[in-house]
Amino acid sequence: MRKVINRFEHGRLFIGEEGFNQTHLDALIKLNTVHESAYFDIIPKGIKFKQFVGVLQVGELLLQIHPKADKDENDGEWKGVLLQMLKACGRIKAQSAGEAQVKKQHLNLLEVYFEYFLREIEYLIHRGLIKQYRRESGNVKALKGKLEFAQNIRHNHIHKERFYTTHQVYDTNHQLHQILAVALEIVGQFSRGSRLNDLWRRMTLSFPEVEHIKVTSKLLESVTFNRKSMPYKRAFELARLIILNYSPDINKGRENMIALLFDMNELWEDYVFIQLRKEVLKPNSKYKDYEVLPQRSKGFWKGNSLKPDIVIEHKTTKRKFVIDTKWKRPGFTASVDDLRQVYTYARFWNAENVMLLYPGDFRNNKEGIFKTTDSVPFSKDEISHKGYLRFVKVVEDGRLCADLGEKVLEGFVG
Repeated sequence: MRKVINRFEHGRLFIGEEGFNQTHLDALIKLNTVHESAYFDIIPKGIKFKQFVGVLQVGELLLQIHPKADKDENDGEWKGVLLQMLKACGRIKAQSAGEAQVKKQHLNLLEVYFEYFLREIEYLIHRGLIKQYRRESGNVKALKGKLEFAQNIRHNHIHKERFYTTHQVYDTNHQLHQILAVALEIVGQFSRGSRLNDLWRRMTLSFPEVEHIKVTSKLLESVTFNRKSMPYKRAFELARLIILNYSPDINKGRENMIALLFDMNELWEDYVFIQLRKEVLKPNSKYKDYEVLPQRSKGFWKGNSLKPDIVIEHKTTKRKFVIDTKWKRPGFTASVDDLRQVYTYARFWNAENVMLLYPGDFRNNKEGIFKTTDSVPFSKDEISHKGYLRFVKVVEDGRLCADLGEKVLEGFVG
């Protein structure tokens, strides 16, 4: 029977809590070591989570890590937020059970991604699986392709009626299907006893038998698509995500593990960018004369560069505004390092206004002119750089706030 443990980012989990034991801890420590201790910190008899959220499954244990920017807010408000953010950023489709889970505020990210993958396989099967040419070596009764003399002498010294050749075969046993089959096998391991088991069985029976291959990140990077194989791209990306996050021998083969974890700093940046772009693209938006640009880097010292999260630029005047997103809650003010960072962006990008954007209560918003005693102007046009410390509410009644883009831009550009 599957055990489910729920925690929030930056929370703690100790041995003995909700069925969490030493075997689970050892597996998580090994996973963390493989990923250079990025996911959590090891503490006595337990772990302390970092900014990574999502789901890990170790054997029958399902560990769900939810995002939560403010420790003072209601826990229930934040359950389901990750799925909503992933949906808003285009990383999952809002279909069937996935959408239902978003509404019910229940996070089961594995099932959502697994179902997404299985539905893509179902779509490809109904559409018609493609065939591709591949090379095959072996004995045939009729001479075709290239005769392999050394192998032919070795294998057919007695059976003169056979030919050992290398020839082309046109069938479904090609690399794309082999990769999808590996992901399909992994999904089956973690879907036993779940609502997806029946769907997985049907897809497995309908999928062609292919040669089993070892899939590496190098192999996945080498895959290319043409007009014929383009419908496979979404299924391939999901298969890639599943395969690269699967650890079959993380604990000496005793318990398989899969981890789908997302860095909330990156997800928050993506989400804010998408909401801002959506706002400026509205037909009647008062910000329609602006365009929102993703990370753009400028070299400033040898091989180093500066790369603000979001740059907003007026289409005609080219006036610039910079936003640096932070998925954390500062104290009464921003840290000195954060202020120095956005001030550097302001000077280097010649931006009028710069903003540190945090999730939280708008009543904590602050703004002010950066004070400087520089004797030499940084650019031809002397600009008085204004800094904003802005908080924006992310969740309301368990749903993502719909007007986040407007709230961020209001009073900042224009």
